[in-house]
Amino acid sequence: MSFKKMKASELTTMIVNKEPLFILDVRNEADFQDWKVEGHDFNYLNIPYFELLDGVEGIIEQLPKDQVILVVCAKEGSSIMVAEMLSDEGLEVSYLEGGMKAWSEHLEPVKVGELSTGGEMYQFVRMGKGCLSYMVISDGEAAIIDATRMIDVYLDFAKEKKVKITHVFDTHLHADHISGGRDIAAKMDAVYWLPPKDAEEVTFNYAKLEDGSEVKIGETSINIHALYSPGHTIGSTSFVVDERYLLTGDILFIDSIGRPDLAGLADDWVGDLRESLYKRYKQLSSELIVLPAHFMMIDELNDDGSVAGKLGVLFKQNHGLNIEDESEFRKIVTENLPPQPNAYQEIRQTNMGKITPDNDKQREMEIGPNRCAVR
Repeated sequence: MSFKKMKASELTTMIVNKEPLFILDVRNEADFQDWKVEGHDFNYLNIPYFELLDGVEGIIEQLPKDQVILVVCAKEGSSIMVAEMLSDEGLEVSYLEGGMKAWSEHLEPVKVGELSTGGEMYQFVRMGKGCLSYMVISDGEAAIIDATRMIDVYLDFAKEKKVKITHVFDTHLHADHISGGRDIAAKMDAVYWLPPKDAEEVTFNYAKLEDGSEVKIGETSINIHALYSPGHTIGSTSFVVDERYLLTGDILFIDSIGRPDLAGLADDWVGDLRESLYKRYKQLSSELIVLPAHFMMIDELNDDGSVAGKLGVLFKQNHGLNIEDESEFRKIVTENLPPQPNAYQEIRQTNMGKITPDNDKQREMEIGPNRCAVR
C-alpha cells in the first residue's frame, strides 16, 4: 500500500467535523505530553522515532486496522519514514505534511458574521496554537486585529476579497506569539495601533489606541471603539465593532479568563482583571458576540469551526465570571496558573522591536500550546 500526506488544512477540517483519527506521534514523550494535535474523537500512541529505527513490527498490534493512521513528528522527516514502514505492513497511513511546525502555523479563515452596513467579520483560527485573529471588511477597506507573524495569509485573503488593509490593531503586547501587525502595516502603508500603556518600551512609531478611540473602516458607519480593559497586561484594550462584536483580546475567553502574570505583576494586575471582567464588561450589552484572541480547548469551537459566544451566555457559564468572593478570585488567578509560554520574554522583546530573531528562531520561540488562560 502507498501512504499519503495530510495537509494541516485537512486535519483542521477533521477536527471541526469531529471525525475519528488515530495519531501515532513519534516525537519524544516530553514533547508529546506538552503539546499535541487535539480532536474530539482522536486516539493516540506516542512512540519516539528512535525506538522504531529497527522496524515497526513491535507496535503493529497497538495500531487500528480499520481507520486511517496519521503519523506526526516535529518537522515531517521522521513521520515519512515511519509511514513508509507502516504502509509496507499493509496499514492505511498518512503523515502530517510539515509536522508540528506546519500545524503550529496554519491559519483557517472562518466567516463569523455580517456587519449592519453590509460588511463582513472574519476570524482566522490557528488551530495548533489556539490563536485567533480577525479581519473587518467594509466598502473595499479592511482592518486586521491581533495578527500572527504569518502575514501572507492576511495579505492573500485581502487580495482575494479585493480590499485594502488600512488599519492594523493589537489589543495588547502579546507574550505567547509574535505579532505580524507592524509588518502588515508597513507593507500596506496602513496605520498600526497599540495601547500606549503596553508600548512604553517599544522602539517604533505607532498610533495610540486609547479608551474612546474611533476608527472608520471604509465609507460606512462602522467604528471600532476602544474599551480600556487592563488585567492581562496593563494596556489591554477591547474593541466593540459595529455595536455587535466584542473583541476581548486575552482578557476573556469562551471558557476561561486571561492570566495576569506574564509581566511578573500578577498581584498588581489581578484587581484590574477583576474590574475589567466584573464591572466594565457588565456595563456592555449581553447581546454582544465575544470574539477572543485565543481559545484554550477544542471544546470551545462552534460547529462551523469558529470560536465565539454571546457575552450574556458567558456571564452565566464561564466559571471565571462567576467567582463572587474577591479573595477567592485573587487566589484562583494567581495560584492556579498554567506553565508560562515558551520564550515569552523573548517574544515580548520581539513585539517591542528590541530584538529581531530570524524565521527559524521565531518558529522555535512559538512552539507549544496556548498558555494565556486561567480556568
